[in-house]
Amino acid sequence: MTLKIPASKSNYVLHLSSYPPRECGIATFTQDLTLAIDNKFNPAIKSRIIALNDQSTSIYNYNNRVFGEITATEIENYVNLAREINTRSDVKIVNIQHEFGLFGGSWGDYLIPFLQVIEKPVVVTFHSVLSGPEEELRNIVRSIAEKSAALVVMNKLSETILLKEYGIPKEKVVMIPHGIPQASFEPSDKFKLEHGFEGKIVLSTFGLLSPNKGIQYAIRALPEVVKKYPNVIYLVLGATHPNIRKEKGEIYRNALNVEVEKLGLKDHVKFYNKYLTIEEIISYLKATDIYISPTVDPDQSVSGTLSYAMGCGRPIVSTATAYAKYLVTAKNGILVNFRSANSISDAILKLLDDPKKMKSLSSEAYEVTRPMTWPNVATSYFKLYENLVDLEREERKLPEINLSHLTRMTDNFGIFHFAKYSKPEKRYGYSLDDNARALVVCAKYFKLNPKPEIENLLNIFLKFIKFTQRPSGTFANIVSYQKQKDATTDEDVQGRAIWALGYAASQTLLPEKVRLEAERMLKKALPHALKIISPRAVAFTLSGLYFYLKQNPDKKLTGEFIKLADHQLNHYKNVASEDWHWFEDQLTYSNSKLPESLIYAYDLIGDKKYLEVAKKTVNFLDQITFEKDYYSPIGQNGWYFRQKKRSYFDQQPEDTASTVETKVTAYKVTKDKKHLKDAYTAFQWFLGKNHLGQMVYDEVTGGCCDGVGQYAINLNQGAESTISYLMARLAIEEIKEN
Repeated sequence: MTLKIPASKSNYVLHLSSYPPRECGIATFTQDLTLAIDNKFNPAIKSRIIALNDQSTSIYNYNNRVFGEITATEIENYVNLAREINTRSDVKIVNIQHEFGLFGGSWGDYLIPFLQVIEKPVVVTFHSVLSGPEEELRNIVRSIAEKSAALVVMNKLSETILLKEYGIPKEKVVMIPHGIPQASFEPSDKFKLEHGFEGKIVLSTFGLLSPNKGIQYAIRALPEVVKKYPNVIYLVLGATHPNIRKEKGEIYRNALNVEVEKLGLKDHVKFYNKYLTIEEIISYLKATDIYISPTVDPDQSVSGTLSYAMGCGRPIVSTATAYAKYLVTAKNGILVNFRSANSISDAILKLLDDPKKMKSLSSEAYEVTRPMTWPNVATSYFKLYENLVDLEREERKLPEINLSHLTRMTDNFGIFHFAKYSKPEKRYGYSLDDNARALVVCAKYFKLNPKPEIENLLNIFLKFIKFTQRPSGTFANIVSYQKQKDATTDEDVQGRAIWALGYAASQTLLPEKVRLEAERMLKKALPHALKIISPRAVAFTLSGLYFYLKQNPDKKLTGEFIKLADHQLNHYKNVASEDWHWFEDQLTYSNSKLPESLIYAYDLIGDKKYLEVAKKTVNFLDQITFEKDYYSPIGQNGWYFRQKKRSYFDQQPEDTASTVETKVTAYKVTKDKKHLKDAYTAFQWFLGKNHLGQMVYDEVTGGCCDGVGQYAINLNQGAESTISYLMARLAIEEIKEN
């Protein structure tokens, strides 16, 4: 065979697997995995597929991601493929999606000649790991392991079986969970309405139909459920498995229809006999109240359908398969007996009788599956590939700017402070801190995309700031949902307001009305703002004044600016020592804003004393927060106090965003490319380059999670986090634009 791979400067990862339009769960998995990897790491690497066809007469209309095909039942194809791959210097690694029935021979042993000939590193992803193997099976798996660089399994049980029952060395086995689509957590009502199930309690099962699915037991469970809840409807979603259809036609589906008729359930069971797209699957799962997995195979070691349902935040009723026992707990679902309609009906009724419990299970199902989203899984695979071959990350490939969540969080008064997942928590009201920074975000974005809806957001945030400004010129911070203002005069709040107003007043591309109103409020606030003394508040104030004075030179105000900059220098001189080059005795939040303010002072005034201290403090902060090859902001859970240990956990988007902005500013002023590299490295924290290896930014909602804890991401997408992400993303965009 000939690989249809064009010459490329990129590195290729070849996947040997089934692939759509072949109807197969592994085909779908491979499509989702390769798209996720390419979305994050192309052009550094490109994923391409060698498609496995079940017969030589099989014809599939593959897309251009498929660079070759082989027939699984012809052993010479495997050897020829390996030899062809060996000739390609741009093919760096091969990933085999493994299921025993996918390859030819006994237990798929036609794969072994391929592994004997191939000279590239091979990663084998096991979709099934069978317990209690007979000698032939054990030897085949051992041969695969011996000739592979790594084996990927999708749960701890599979790992344990490989180690204990097959004798595979522990260092060869890597656990990476089954991937799931990124889906926002949403109630089912809207989706029920879309599918015509308004007012119904929706149960569902999806996937390719086969007797192993155990659908008959779920159907037999329904009469008891319908007695108490007559509005229940059970959706059986998916076409019959092509192998079953080829061998036995629609015998199983027809038997299920007979079962439905016999039990008088024709108004309560609906079959959707089609191969569903991922969009259709997600939509139906979001319309679901309880997902049922009545599988009859206790050894099932992976279930994409179960993973997808939990990933949509749906409580689970599942038989106790090997995979279900790994994923389903009392906190997110109920495990039931095999081939037991009574056990299934009891579980469904238990959940329906306790709506509060169902809600709790839904949240837990959603939260526990976040590490399984495709971007996170793609990152895990890339890390594995990096360990095996020399690959270089593409750190400068960033998501498109997306203001969807910022808009979702904003009403006609301002941006709400908190969110539960991606849903605004209106009862907690608003804050000036958030609305001031949101004004800066929209002012920056308006220069790139001057649409009416962005101008509308500008006016909302500006009016909010006006609402919080007192006759004295100071600003309140917290405003309740009932529009009641607090009495704070917190210096950071005042400084952030000056920062936002100074920036907005200076931007000539903004509507004149916005600029003039921002300038009016700025001048009203200055008498109080110029008396600010805390280092962070001074930094915010200097930032706003810098932008304003750049556009509106004013000798008197420049004099006040110098006083504030010198005040900042005095903080440093009073605190710094040989081993502590900082302005305070602790590092907390928005740390880099302090040296950034001195970079602004140097750029505006030209006095190198500001730049000298800025360089020392930036370098000091770099040594603490840039670890190995990723950025690690100071953790909120304890911060970092002088002569004590720094906190690593509860890392906040605000501090990461501040670092990105500071590094961009430092690069613009000094032209030192290290700062540019650091800006991209720090930004990758949002995209999974953190100690958890998980995405903090949500590409589906456009929101940003509230923090990175020791063991998990805080999944709430509040205003501060989302705005911080956007500030960082727009800072990078300024470099790209220039």
